[in-house]
Amino acid sequence: MKFGLQLATSLYQEWRFYYIDYDELKRQLKQGLKNDGGFTEQKEAAFVETLERELEKVSAFRNIKGDELTRRVQHAEAVVDSILSAEEAADESRFARVEEEIRRITMEVTELSKYIRLNYSGFLKILKKHDKHTDFMLKPTFMVRMNARSFYKQSFDQQIIRLSKLFDTIRTGGKRSQENAAAGATQQNFVRRTTKYWVHPDNVTEVKCIILKYLPVLVFSAKGKKEPDPAITSIYFDNDSFDLYLGRLEKTEGAEAIRLRWYGNMDQTEIFVERKTHREDWTGEQSVKSRFPIKEKYVNDYLAGKYDYEQSVQKMRTKGGKDEKELSHLAELSREVYQSVSQKSLHPAVRTFYNRTAFQLPGDARVRISLDTELTMIREDNEDRPRSGNNWRRMDVGTTAPFDNIPAEDVCAFPYAVLEVKLQTQAGAEAPKWVDELINSHLVEEVPKFSKFIHGVATLLENRVSLLPFWLPQMDKDIRKPAPSDWRSLEWSSVGAPSSRESSMERGRNGRSLSTRGSVRTRDPDLDSVEVIVEQPDEEEPDSDERHPLLKISGAAPSSSSSKRTSRVANDKKERPSTWSGGFGNLFKQQMASTNGQGSSSSRGASPTPGGAAVARKRIALPVRVEPKVFFANERTFLSWLHFCIVLGGLALGLLNFGDRVGQISGLVFTLVAMLFMVYALFLYQWRAHKIRNRDAGPYDDRVGPTVLVIVLFFAVMINFWLKFGEQ
Repeated sequence: MKFGLQLATSLYQEWRFYYIDYDELKRQLKQGLKNDGGFTEQKEAAFVETLERELEKVSAFRNIKGDELTRRVQHAEAVVDSILSAEEAADESRFARVEEEIRRITMEVTELSKYIRLNYSGFLKILKKHDKHTDFMLKPTFMVRMNARSFYKQSFDQQIIRLSKLFDTIRTGGKRSQENAAAGATQQNFVRRTTKYWVHPDNVTEVKCIILKYLPVLVFSAKGKKEPDPAITSIYFDNDSFDLYLGRLEKTEGAEAIRLRWYGNMDQTEIFVERKTHREDWTGEQSVKSRFPIKEKYVNDYLAGKYDYEQSVQKMRTKGGKDEKELSHLAELSREVYQSVSQKSLHPAVRTFYNRTAFQLPGDARVRISLDTELTMIREDNEDRPRSGNNWRRMDVGTTAPFDNIPAEDVCAFPYAVLEVKLQTQAGAEAPKWVDELINSHLVEEVPKFSKFIHGVATLLENRVSLLPFWLPQMDKDIRKPAPSDWRSLEWSSVGAPSSRESSMERGRNGRSLSTRGSVRTRDPDLDSVEVIVEQPDEEEPDSDERHPLLKISGAAPSSSSSKRTSRVANDKKERPSTWSGGFGNLFKQQMASTNGQGSSSSRGASPTPGGAAVARKRIALPVRVEPKVFFANERTFLSWLHFCIVLGGLALGLLNFGDRVGQISGLVFTLVAMLFMVYALFLYQWRAHKIRNRDAGPYDDRVGPTVLVIVLFFAVMINFWLKFGEQ
């Protein structure tokens, strides 16, 4: 879709006169090119003057509208406080009027977010078109003027938090305390059913505004900080063979992920050591995440085995607040994590950084939704050069996105926000209706089993692994989908979220996988991998702002409220080559050496294309869930074989005990046959069970056993006939 048409169909009609006049700018540019003499300096000056006027109009409207929304929020807070402070019972009609006003404010916050992104994209588009068709280079200088404006740099996080509190107060009538920062803070082990989605930056604010109508924002303040800090940083550990990466990618039973996490800036003294353990359904257990706190100054000694965590446990015991069972669990967990680090030779591999907005009712974990923005993966290993050195984390990174102070090859900026929906429902219970409507809408794209750790290793260390996650081929395709024609009127109606969108969004949650760029060459016999050959296109790829506008800034998308972290501004810093864009970027350009020791040589080799250029091959791991019924089917097959052997053995014993000489010989033959196939059935059962658990390569069918059984029984019957008729 051309941008002019996209702008015309996406703009908010009440503000249509305040958007960039893209058609006028394009018309002025075309007329200047058509006239004799070309695009002269006078025409350039007139074009720049028009562009400056449009920039001033957009910037002024954003500032005025933003201030208006802030004042309206303040007024709504004052009205709610006056209703709650009244001695008589709260007036339901006044609450209803305030709620309607809050809905309108929320709608306008969403529309203002879209307004910012559309106008920013419009300026980038017209600048690119100008520089391409004229002899003047306007974009570098005009971007400086745009950077001086604040219309696309400001965040809506504070307004969203305040609106969330207002919605929550109205829902509860002001009876529930807003002090929810400690909600769930005492949980050390928690199990949830989690589904993950990608959200395009264009839709981040809208998704937030939809969720806050039903769930309040959980505000976590870093220890010792008054202002909430949404930054979360994790250091993931792995060894040189990437055993943890492969285990998590293939979903091996008992696969672990070990990370060190902290909240806020680098000055935090409390670090959480976390272990995630994957459990298959057939085991009857559930995947679990456990963690224990440790002071930052003890982390290096703990990983080296020089610090006994029992000292920290003893301090906790002295302070009180935790029971003996919980303290024993922390001590046992610390020993198990250290054993894994020591025995598997684990070391820092990848860092993930993001800003998290969490939504949850205080003390109620049945529905918890988190939205992670500005997701960035950073290398932490010391493979080719020292990064973290002998320390457990590198100290030159900090928490300042977009991390322009470190080498570009060490950074991978993820282009989307990550939405995690965590549900704890009783057996047979369904998720809330509004949750189903949100995750089935055009705003999100489901990506089952997405992992920040796996994506970081696969993109930053792709030359050291041969198995890749299934979502990598999707990274080059825009996940945005057109909104239904009645979406705006339904979404912000006074009755709440729309109730019937299925007809306009018939794409079910299980059928929305994006197609790969390239082609599937062969289906690997392995159940959870497929070999993909990716061919790099010869034609020129569109630049990143053409396909994903505003991926490098956080103007309308959520960003950190901390002044120590800055938003990414397009073109004011050096451009980074990203490993997810441009036909996989660097992901498949390098061919894997056949001696790196991982995977089969056929999955790493290169094959020539019709044009003669070599392309790289790698295996893509597909998400495969082994259902318990698969094991039950194997058990039923074993019992069927055993049933046949018992029948045959009973017949043989009858011939041995009560038959004549010929019957006894035949009974002996049938007894041997029954015993032979009892052993064979047991072997077959154990062999299949082992392959199912490990998801080994097939086939799983048994072509030999039935054939041998028929032949052996045929000869046993023939021997019986021969003996009987030979005796006569």
